[in-house]
Amino acid sequence: MIENPRPEADRLARIIEIECHCAGRAPFCGTWTHSEFSPILRAVTVYSHSRINCFSNCPKQFSYRYIEKIKVDTEGVEAFVGKRVHEILERLYHHLQRHSQPPSLAQVQERFRKDFALRWHKKIKIVREENDQDFYIAHGLRCLENYYRGHYPFDRGETVAIEARIPIQLDDGGRYRAQGIIDRLVRTRDGEYEVHDYKTSAALPPKSRMENDHQLPLYQVGVQQAYPDADHVKLVWHYLAVDKTIVRERTPVQLSDMRKLLMEKIDTIEAATEFKARPSPLCNWCDYNSICPDRKGGPKLEEPPPPGDTDAPSALSSSMSADDAEQLSLL
Repeated sequence: MIENPRPEADRLARIIEIECHCAGRAPFCGTWTHSEFSPILRAVTVYSHSRINCFSNCPKQFSYRYIEKIKVDTEGVEAFVGKRVHEILERLYHHLQRHSQPPSLAQVQERFRKDFALRWHKKIKIVREENDQDFYIAHGLRCLENYYRGHYPFDRGETVAIEARIPIQLDDGGRYRAQGIIDRLVRTRDGEYEVHDYKTSAALPPKSRMENDHQLPLYQVGVQQAYPDADHVKLVWHYLAVDKTIVRERTPVQLSDMRKLLMEKIDTIEAATEFKARPSPLCNWCDYNSICPDRKGGPKLEEPPPPGDTDAPSALSSSMSADDAEQLSLL
């Protein structure tokens, strides 16, 4: 463990000193613990779905990431592909808003290839060593093609927000706060709202996991707090690789129960004094695999292959017209 793990520790200590002085008490001295800071941490910490999930999956990973704040320079290839696909879909809808017409599928995929090559780096981890770089390029292209063909000409509903950060208040007093980033928020012609989320995983999750997923219901709470007319909200998961769209709704009772559950989880996090590892096969995908003494998994990962020549034009780009190139640059 590193000394003074939270960067905001000094600021929090100053808050305590000021509050204690105002209350006529001696300021806290000595080595502080996570639980002793929990009242103030609750006041300043904004939680996310991934932050809460991280603690549930492995408290030690949570400690590395959010308490010790250990920086890593590696990146899982699955996360890398997911980011590139999300960026392309974000660009697509921004292009639609500016120009009132979509780019072609060929242009969308060509932009993905270029961004993939441009952003590829040697610290990307490929856990499944039987898959090479081309495999993940093909995976991303398939995700984009499935979405494009299923939603062209992209005129169903009004896009209210794209990749939008939304604040969420879990309790009436504002002590439990969260935030999320919505891939795309839509208002339909009937006045309903839809929270859309893109998934690039290779398979659908089990039904039980879908029904107990708190991410989009949490975003629904934020949407209904931000938009007074959002009485009816649908939650839409796009599993792009398998070309499946799942639509669900949550009742007010379900949302209330979820909020209580998440507040209980936050209480558990902030009362924690030990952060023990939960070894599993998922350790292979953990950013802290190389430093965790409790990790479980296979042999040391090899470096991924280097990126291709990003300056070499592809067959598609070399055959584009000037108008096509103009549209692609806008995308």
